[in-house]
Amino acid sequence: MYDTLIEYINSRVSRPLAPNEIDILKNNFVPHQLKRREFFLHEGDISSYMGFLAKGSMKKYSTDSKGTEHIMSLYIEGWWVGDRESFAKLTPSSFNIEACENTDLLLLTKTAAEEVFSLPVMNELRRQLDENYSFASQRRINAAISMTAEERYTMLIETYPEFAQRFPQHMIASYLGITQETLSRIRSRAIKK
Repeated sequence: MYDTLIEYINSRVSRPLAPNEIDILKNNFVPHQLKRREFFLHEGDISSYMGFLAKGSMKKYSTDSKGTEHIMSLYIEGWWVGDRESFAKLTPSSFNIEACENTDLLLLTKTAAEEVFSLPVMNELRRQLDENYSFASQRRINAAISMTAEERYTMLIETYPEFAQRFPQHMIASYLGITQETLSRIRSRAIKK
């Protein structure tokens, strides 16, 4: 798992990790496995960890009063997993985070994260992650308020083509804020084009 993390970091920063930095990562990231449908975080709990997803897939969602899931985020290998607000502010989470497949994670506690992200190379990575998160959030909000369901689906598949193979239709529909029936019609029309 550590090799996956090191490769990920080295591919995104201006210089490769030094051996002492790799040691710091290995001393702070804790390997953890989740089975399919096992929870990383329950709504109402404080997020004690952020995770790097080395293998598998996950979803972050809330559940309304009717029991309907509203998926906020989908995660695959090479993505960071967690509730950033709960982790940073130590407040109860509004979300559940659940493994969609058997999953391998590397976990960071808040104290460990402070040590890891004090490294200049990791601080560079954090700035990139924060920027990317901000841009993705803006695109997602804009899509939700100004695009049709078909446009949102097209954007999702163009941006994350692997989602169509990794997540079932009902999860994709929930992520897009549409019904499964609407998604089926959209996919049918796309195949006919």
